[in-house]
Amino acid sequence: MTIRVLLADDQALLRAALRILLDSCDDMELVAEATCGGEAVALARVHRPDVVLMDIRVPGTDSLAATSAICADPGLPETRVLILTTHEIDAHVAEALRAGASGFLGKDVTADALLDGIRTVAGGDALLSPLATRALVTRFLGTPAAAAPPRAAERLSALADRDRDVMTWVAEGRSNAEIAMILDVSPLTVRTLVRRVMAGLDVRDRAQLVVMAHQSGMFLAQPSVER
Repeated sequence: MTIRVLLADDQALLRAALRILLDSCDDMELVAEATCGGEAVALARVHRPDVVLMDIRVPGTDSLAATSAICADPGLPETRVLILTTHEIDAHVAEALRAGASGFLGKDVTADALLDGIRTVAGGDALLSPLATRALVTRFLGTPAAAAPPRAAERLSALADRDRDVMTWVAEGRSNAEIAMILDVSPLTVRTLVRRVMAGLDVRDRAQLVVMAHQSGMFLAQPSVER
């Protein structure tokens, strides 16, 4: 499958470098380039990319508003937004996750890491490093300004105890491998459990699962480790 990518960045030199990188991959296609947030939204609606690779700070309609518009658009259910940022621990990154972004990467990553990140997000998974997740949770995501909507609270209350435990561990920034060790199961089983929780809560990906958990305050609870 060819991953269709839309690039949103106002720096021509960076766009040129990323264009060359994406063109070098047999499994990726750069379908459009945007220089501002409004253009990114418009082009996403035209080209329906799998991934929008968006700089955290773009002119015009900012990246947060653009991310929200793309992720909320019923005509773009399969489009994921991957944020490029200079600083991983940034209030703007937290806001981008709340707006619907599927993850973020620092601009200092290697070319291979960037390409792997695009593939990860295109595959439906979130791109959140445990270290950055924990820092974002501590500094930004767990604030009163981000209360979960009533409908989300109802869905959370309907979760089985084990599913709530899994969601809590995800919200703490634990990897599938770490959760697998706690539960004494395989990482593949954990991935299945996480996907089941996402389906039950009707969230797009792991990033939105983290946001919902912290908005609800459930991460303050201690998971029960039962076999």
